[in-house]
Amino acid sequence: MLFFTRNYIPRNIIPANLEQSVTDLTQVFMDLVRYETRLYNALGERLRAEHGLTMGQFEFLRIIESRDDCRVNDLAEEAAITVGATSKGVDRLEAAGWVVRRPNPSNRRSSLLELTPDGGKLLAAATPTFQDGLRSWLADPLTAGSLDQLASTVALLRKTLEDASAGMPAG
Repeated sequence: MLFFTRNYIPRNIIPANLEQSVTDLTQVFMDLVRYETRLYNALGERLRAEHGLTMGQFEFLRIIESRDDCRVNDLAEEAAITVGATSKGVDRLEAAGWVVRRPNPSNRRSSLLELTPDGGKLLAAATPTFQDGLRSWLADPLTAGSLDQLASTVALLRKTLEDASAGMPAG
């Protein structure tokens, strides 16, 4: 289990005055996790109410639509979840008629994922709902400068974990 201390944060991103600028890293972590969880839930509630779609399904549809030749492994890696959980999620999308699997011409053991016309229409309809929710819960409370700073900080923190191959589920 990782604990967020100076030993686990790359030195090049720690402010020299860390003790003065952030007095309680545990609280920062808890606030970040609780915010993410509540934002994810709020967006998911709205997607479900307006489109009959869960947040996880929306995320999968977005990733599949954004990648050429998307495989289950690609989806699992992007979502940082297990291949088994991803495959089950894709099974549900397929059963709903939103995704199809087609043979992968370069690897017979895998298949490529593609949105169906219904899946594409659903994603197109749900995207403005999702974006409106993000504006309400993320952009509106912040100034443009604060949002830019938050975006670059979160991107840096994500890259730090990804570069260290940390936080990926096993199997």
